[in-house]
Amino acid sequence: MIDIDEILIGLKEIPTATIANALDDVGKFINSSASIRPVNSGMRMIGRAVTVEVEVGEAGDFTSEDFRVGAMIDAAQSGDVLVVAANGAHASIWGGMASLAATVKGIAGLVVDGSVRDVDEINACGFNVFSRYVIPTTGRTRLNVKSIGNEISVDRIIVNSGDVIIGDSTGLVVVPHKQANTVLERARRYQADDIEAAAQLQRGISFTEVMKEFKRI
Repeated sequence: MIDIDEILIGLKEIPTATIANALDDVGKFINSSASIRPVNSGMRMIGRAVTVEVEVGEAGDFTSEDFRVGAMIDAAQSGDVLVVAANGAHASIWGGMASLAATVKGIAGLVVDGSVRDVDEINACGFNVFSRYVIPTTGRTRLNVKSIGNEISVDRIIVNSGDVIIGDSTGLVVVPHKQANTVLERARRYQADDIEAAAQLQRGISFTEVMKEFKRI
């Protein structure tokens, strides 16, 4: 049985690059993003995914009521990460006020395959936001929150609610819920290898020799 709280604690301090190595071992070759980046390089987050699908249109295609950011926040619990598939929209699904509301609720962060705005306010809240774009343009009447809780695709990564989302300055990884125990076990092993490899380099052993011994550094 998977204890998700133990998984979150175990993965919390492991870099995304090390976790990505472990994901390779379980055949998840497309579970990290090259395009979705933290809006502040110091951001790090981990939590359970709450998935959101957004329909994209032009100004006036939808009503203001279709812009259901409040419903997204309501669907997440403390420690969760909202993951939004917005089809790379050049209109913002998230801003400063939403970040404040999410921070007060204890939500761990946000991932958007699309756009956000109000970066200064986001940083002031200390809220963790990873997005494809930053743009001033509002998503009201341009974006429709179509579904919450369904399987989505974010930068070619399949995400389901309950999957583990980890983001840091290097990028974003998604650990499928059913494989989380194995990924944690492998990631811990590779983290220990990294520590030993660094110690050997400090002792003057060549990088070539260290690379021969440790296959995942």
